[in-house]
Amino acid sequence: MSRMIRLICSLFVLAAVCTAQTSGKKRVAVLDFDYGTVQSYVSSIYGSNQDVGKGITDMLVEKLVKDGKYSVIERKALDKILAEQNFSNSDRANPATAAKIGQILGVDAIIMGSITKFGRDDKSKSIGGLGVGPRAFGIGGVKRNEAKAVCAISARLVDTNTGEILAAVTGEGESKRSGTSLIGGGGGGGGAGIGGFDTHASNFGQTLLGEAVTQAVTDVGSQLGASVGNVPTRKVEVSGVVADVSGNTLIINVGSKTGLKIGDKLEISHAGRQIKDPTTGKVLKTITTKIGEATVTEIDSDSATLSFSGTAAAKVGDVAKTPSSN
Repeated sequence: MSRMIRLICSLFVLAAVCTAQTSGKKRVAVLDFDYGTVQSYVSSIYGSNQDVGKGITDMLVEKLVKDGKYSVIERKALDKILAEQNFSNSDRANPATAAKIGQILGVDAIIMGSITKFGRDDKSKSIGGLGVGPRAFGIGGVKRNEAKAVCAISARLVDTNTGEILAAVTGEGESKRSGTSLIGGGGGGGGAGIGGFDTHASNFGQTLLGEAVTQAVTDVGSQLGASVGNVPTRKVEVSGVVADVSGNTLIINVGSKTGLKIGDKLEISHAGRQIKDPTTGKVLKTITTKIGEATVTEIDSDSATLSFSGTAAAKVGDVAKTPSSN
């Protein structure tokens, strides 16, 4: 790499900064909710362990997207980062670790939590002081006496920059009806509808558990939406250098440490004449010529991959920076 390129790299790596952003949706990622507290109850109802945490998380994401208070990152992007970082489930439950995941993703906050009630309303049985349990239903969620279904969800909104818990909410749901089947059709008896925990099943909302879960998710989602003002969104001002070019795919030398995130657009410019201080030789300014724009498609802590479109071919050493209009 030429001396000029090295100087440009040094200049623009130092120029990456974050400043407060006053507008735009807050970007969040939602980690799968833990359901260890209710796992034995889940197995009793369905006959095997079912990932109710993932299913309920998917419902919450749909609720948040529908409400439009947050911009929610896609699950595939989140799963990719979790696989690459190899975080354990216990690590993911730690707000500090969740904040690190959020920094890599370039989101403003992480939503994490757990399922604390799942089953039938049974005041005579308890686990962890919760006072609920489905054991009397057995496999298929069926019992002789009628009962209501209950669900409770605890969620936390975590600042990705500080690890601070910005909001802690709890949502609870209870079926309006009683019945002898938690997961069968309506409040009737028998084992109709027995199968895996599927929140997208056509009859899920008509089951007793479906009623309770939907109500709890709606409650949590509404509270998180009301807490959106607690999240400090930041506008990212980034300047970096193109380190690799392969067709229309660029790799630049700045990543999520600067606050850059997937979906951000950067201006790509050819680096031209340098203006130096005549007494010290210090580079005061580099004259650049815009050739196009690029969108961040992948990112890690120190680099980002961009999809480029422009009037001229990009090359190593070109400048990548936040458009001045942003």
